[in-house]
Amino acid sequence: MRRVLVVEDEALVAMLVEDALLDAGFGVIGPAATVEEALALLGREKPDAVVLDLNLAGETSTPVADALAARGIPYVIATGYGASGLPAGHQHAMVLAKPYDPNELTTMLGRLCAQAA
Repeated sequence: MRRVLVVEDEALVAMLVEDALLDAGFGVIGPAATVEEALALLGREKPDAVVLDLNLAGETSTPVADALAARGIPYVIATGYGASGLPAGHQHAMVLAKPYDPNELTTMLGRLCAQAA
């Protein structure tokens, strides 16, 4: 089973993402609502992919994206800012514009996990 780390500060969105992932057959790690929580989970877990909200309660999740890139873990950036708001060095990342369809998310993650395999 592919395991996905969810990094999302809005509890309702995190629950919806978690439900969509479980329904699609993914395992869920988290959710992490802060950069600190996400980095701590990455210290203990090796997810197959990550759903990363770019803005966590006003804090940028760029340090998490940097850690994922350094470890070669694929990720999808979920943002309301579009591709123009991506942090430096992460323009290659898959972007999912908020609000998004959970099916779109699970399809993207399936592709990411297949590419990484």
